[in-house]
Amino acid sequence: MTTIRAAHPADAAAIAGIYNHYVTHSTITFEEIEVTSAEIARRIDHVITAGLPWLVLEDRDEILGYAYATKWKERSAYRRSVESSIYLKPCAIGNGHARRLYARLLELLTQCGIHLVIGGVAQPNEASMALHQKMGFEPVGSFREVGFKFGSWLDVSYWQLRLGV
Repeated sequence: MTTIRAAHPADAAAIAGIYNHYVTHSTITFEEIEVTSAEIARRIDHVITAGLPWLVLEDRDEILGYAYATKWKERSAYRRSVESSIYLKPCAIGNGHARRLYARLLELLTQCGIHLVIGGVAQPNEASMALHQKMGFEPVGSFREVGFKFGSWLDVSYWQLRLGV
C-alpha cells in the first residue's frame, strides 16, 4: 500500500536516485550533472524552512516518487505563488501515483495560503502536460529554446493553477 508523507533529509539518497535518472537520461530537468544526496538534503531543508511542503510517496518503505513546491521568485509580492515539481521512479509511472501525490501537494499548498501554483514542463513531455491538465492547470505560455541539453535546444511550457486562496 502506498502512503504519502512529509520528506526528511534522511530521504535524500532515495530522492537523488530518482532525480538523477532524469538528469542523465532525459530533458525534463535542465540539470546536467547528477546531484548528490547532500545537495538534495540541503534542498529539502530549504523548502521546509520556507514553510512549503516536500512530500514522498512510499510503498513498503521504498520511495517511489516525490513532489514539492518552491518560491516562484524572491520578491515579496510573489510570496503566495510557487513552482511545483514532481518526479516518479519510471516503474511507478502510470499507476495514478502522480495524481495522488500532486493532489496532496495542492491540498497542503492551499493550507499554506498559496494562491497560484506554476508548473514548468520541458518539451516535449505529453505525460506531464496531461497530468497538469487533469489536475486543473491551464497553459499560459512558453519559452522557446530556453534550455540546451544533449545537443538540442529545448522549450518550456508553463501551466498555472489558482487555488482560490
